[in-house]
Amino acid sequence: MSTEVIIAGLYVFALAAFLGYQVISRVPPLLHTPLMSATNAISGISLVGSLVTAGAHYNTLSTVLGFIAVTASTINVVGGFMITDRMLRMFKRQPPVKNDKNDKRDSTSEEQERA
Repeated sequence: MSTEVIIAGLYVFALAAFLGYQVISRVPPLLHTPLMSATNAISGISLVGSLVTAGAHYNTLSTVLGFIAVTASTINVVGGFMITDRMLRMFKRQPPVKNDKNDKRDSTSEEQERA
């Protein structure tokens, strides 16, 4: 690889990192869950690509790097869905908790009102 290609690659990487940070930091919390699900779908695509790379048997290095990519992609997909599930549970309504003390107070106050 020539020096120009390496510098261009680093330039693209730096711009992508900066742009990604700017985009993610401006996402409102309400949109985080749907975006997280879309990100999990993209991670699933990278999982398929890493499986192809690991199973192609080009050489030992590509197989090892493919295995590492499969492991990292799987962790990313599973962790993303766990976080999405946890966030969705935060929006569910909890059933009202009944206390025996509150029920007794209500029944005695109703009896007093009847008398």
